[in-house]
Amino acid sequence: MSGGTRKKHSTTCDDFIVLESIGTGTFGICSKVMRKSDRKILVWKELNYGKMTEREKQMLVSEVNILRELRHENIVRYYDRIIDRSRTTIYIVMEYCEGGDLSGVIQQCKRTGTTLEEPFIRRVFKQVLLALQECHLRSSGKVMHRDLKPANIFLDRDHNAKLGDFGLARVLASKAALAHTFVGTPYYMSPEQITERAYNEKSDMWSLGCIVYELAALRPPFDASCQASLARRIRKGRFSPLPSRYSAQLNAIVTSMLQQDPRKRPSAEELLEHSYFAQPPSPRAGSDLTPVPLCAHCSRRIGRAEMWSDAGSSEESSCSSHSSAHDKAADLRQLEASLKAREQRLLTRERALEQRERDLRLREKYVQQREQLLDMARERTNPLATPGFDARLQKRLAGIGLQEITNIFP
Repeated sequence: MSGGTRKKHSTTCDDFIVLESIGTGTFGICSKVMRKSDRKILVWKELNYGKMTEREKQMLVSEVNILRELRHENIVRYYDRIIDRSRTTIYIVMEYCEGGDLSGVIQQCKRTGTTLEEPFIRRVFKQVLLALQECHLRSSGKVMHRDLKPANIFLDRDHNAKLGDFGLARVLASKAALAHTFVGTPYYMSPEQITERAYNEKSDMWSLGCIVYELAALRPPFDASCQASLARRIRKGRFSPLPSRYSAQLNAIVTSMLQQDPRKRPSAEELLEHSYFAQPPSPRAGSDLTPVPLCAHCSRRIGRAEMWSDAGSSEESSCSSHSSAHDKAADLRQLEASLKAREQRLLTRERALEQRERDLRLREKYVQQREQLLDMARERTNPLATPGFDARLQKRLAGIGLQEITNIFP
């Protein structure tokens, strides 16, 4: 090339090894992949844009553009995108969050009858606020996520929160700009969204308030059997306080985020200045980089009849009584067993991955040597006399004529 410059390598699907599928959607699948160049584990979203409407294609382009511009430790990192025009498919390559998402954490608590400790909730809360601050205060146009929900907040291996899935996000050019499109997940929609009124970034704050409430209560603040009933409850804005095992400060902050009037809701920037987030982590919680375990006390199920109960209910007073020493000892034993089981599962998966990599390398080597054999057959070269040829194949080649070499590899 002129001037000695090199052409930049264009990323292709061949640069990755697909390890497993970890999710499916309307237009494609999400897979865990390994980048061949450095064996880094990543995720790609495989989306068939040929099946999308023009509006859906615009949303996809918007998501890619937003992901490319956002760079923050609490936002899922974008790495690359690959376009396969022959299959009308785009692959969006992103950071892999091996801790799953908050939806999975909540479901695990419900299955096992456990609850989340407040230090964990506080840390996740703060980290999502930091991500929203980055989105809402961008100089090139604030980004509204518009679909905040537990399934869109991911956890890395250290249980640090990462905001992801910006498929419904929108960029507003000015601070005073408002959006009007009806999008999002009903349980976490703000009153202004549910009534199809204009809204701004304060709608994201409502949604985050709903998420934090659900982390503590293991149920959304507003629930119903149909969307019409859900909309009525959201418009009324009545919900039960958090269980009494959580601090009054947390309850007050969540309540302020669920104000009907968006102007009365705090911004992400304002909340980050609150003294609640300046508190040092408790000894059990560890530092901000230490995973916070789930605790096993206060595990009583909350039924639908209790969902709309007033403050001071018997359920809350019952929760506050489960802090005896023998309960804590049982918690520690259960935690230890859970950690051992998880460690064993991770070890098994690691061994399986290593075996898969060995098989792939061996297969690649066999393919190369098959090509070498074919070349030798054409040139009537004796492969047994070739230096460095695989000893395992030499035994198989002994006594075989060159005309039969091509039958060695099926």
